[in-house]
Amino acid sequence: MGIRAILLTTGADKLQRIRSAQGPLDPEAFAEGLLELPPGLPCEELLEVPDILEQPRLRQHDLARAWPELRYLAAHSLTDPRTGLAGMLWLLHDRPHRLDEEARLGFRDFAGLAAGMLADRLELQRVRDSEERMALAIAGSGTGIWDRNARTGEIHYSSDWKALLGYSEHEVGNRIEESYTRVHPDDLAYVQATIQAHFEGRTDAYEVEHRLRCRDGRYKWVCSRGKVVARDETGQPLRMVGTTTDVTAMHALSEKMQQTAALMTDLTNEIPGMVFQYRRQLDGRAAFTYVSSGVREIYGLTPDQLVQDAELLHGILHPDDLALYLGSLESSARDLRPWHLEYRVQLPGSGLSWRQGAARPRPLADGSVLWHGFITDITERKLIEAELQVFATTDSLTQLANRRHFMTQLESELARVQRSQDYGAAILMFDLDHFKSINDRWGHSVGDEALRHFSAILRAQLRRTDAAGRMGGEEFAVVLSNASLDEARTFAERVQRELAGAPVTHGDERLPLAVSAGIATLHPDDPSAEAALSRSDMALYRAKRGGRNRIECH
Repeated sequence: MGIRAILLTTGADKLQRIRSAQGPLDPEAFAEGLLELPPGLPCEELLEVPDILEQPRLRQHDLARAWPELRYLAAHSLTDPRTGLAGMLWLLHDRPHRLDEEARLGFRDFAGLAAGMLADRLELQRVRDSEERMALAIAGSGTGIWDRNARTGEIHYSSDWKALLGYSEHEVGNRIEESYTRVHPDDLAYVQATIQAHFEGRTDAYEVEHRLRCRDGRYKWVCSRGKVVARDETGQPLRMVGTTTDVTAMHALSEKMQQTAALMTDLTNEIPGMVFQYRRQLDGRAAFTYVSSGVREIYGLTPDQLVQDAELLHGILHPDDLALYLGSLESSARDLRPWHLEYRVQLPGSGLSWRQGAARPRPLADGSVLWHGFITDITERKLIEAELQVFATTDSLTQLANRRHFMTQLESELARVQRSQDYGAAILMFDLDHFKSINDRWGHSVGDEALRHFSAILRAQLRRTDAAGRMGGEEFAVVLSNASLDEARTFAERVQRELAGAPVTHGDERLPLAVSAGIATLHPDDPSAEAALSRSDMALYRAKRGGRNRIECH
């Protein structure tokens, strides 16, 4: 392009921070590394000043003081659909200059790449902030975090994990071999076998209760849970992350309850939930040998009813969970592993609710297995989890899928396209035209109402198998399952008609809305959903450049 200096700044207002500078610029000329944008900036399009001598007001600007020989200036805003204005990219020269059309296009493309890189950096910072909040929430909760490199044998523990056992920050090494020395000898084989089963993919997650030696030599009961989060191309585990929680109090209570039946009855009848003792014979026959009075709330039965006939539960458990319930007990008896299960029950007059069971099996001399355990009502927790799932996958303003969740749906649709030669799908990108002018004239509350209005129109046109999401700002995406390019265009035209016929009202004013659309199809050879999304985005760009309120197909 023929330039002498290049400058990168970031910020969403007129005072931006200098992130990088190349060329004969004096960094000390900028107070605290900040640059105030010249008049006329920020801009949505390329700003070019061929000769600063023809712009007297620019001769007193910070840029001119940092480089007195400055004659030429060009700047382009760095924008990203996910974050809005991210910063500015500057080209500087000590001679008058002017970019030709090819150079302009190259500058615009380079600015787009820089904006994407800045957006990725902002997203990384948001992830780090989220991790910090999670660490604050975990601190002091009796839970520690560990991170294991399955290939090198390194394992790193959080400060809370070390404090859980009474160790200071530098008293715990980072080798898995050392960690096994803290496991109670009677539990070591069980712990290692459980981890290996998860490494080999025979279990969805690693979960085990065992004893760990504290700094003072005492052993503490803990519950360790973890999951392999990365594997190599052959399926071998690379990284495993998990938590360790102090459950000593629960084990102490369990031991006390086993001392005498009378004491157990007095204690367990006061505990919310159902404490039980369950025995399974070698021939498969099973019975509850003890049930606390909490069975009335858990299963709607009396203790005597369940003790006399354990199969009464078969009519209470949700039909879809009965086989899972019986199979989990069978597996626990066979492997002598702790029983943990979340399942649904149907109680007369109460509807569907959730229960969580936990018990430890113990083999008896006659070959039978005896469990001591606890059943609790987790319906409220499940409802909260469902709400959190909605929060995590839904854009709060439009109630459409957020970008992350939509991309997951798009990946699933691409997988269907790749599995079947006769199956096709289309991806559409929508962008509300002149949305910024709505915010500028009527305010963001009216802009938000316009976004909700459009999302409602979009949602009304979807079939049950389609999906729509808000990608950021005023950009939306739709994936039409089993649809061709022509069918997608028809869909987009229908959305445009509905939008044109239903303007947003603000007081006595009617705000007409228009939308541009870009359409592409999903290809079986697409390496990812992003490839198809990129094609529809390019088509949308052509529609916007072509005059807006248009539809373009890739």
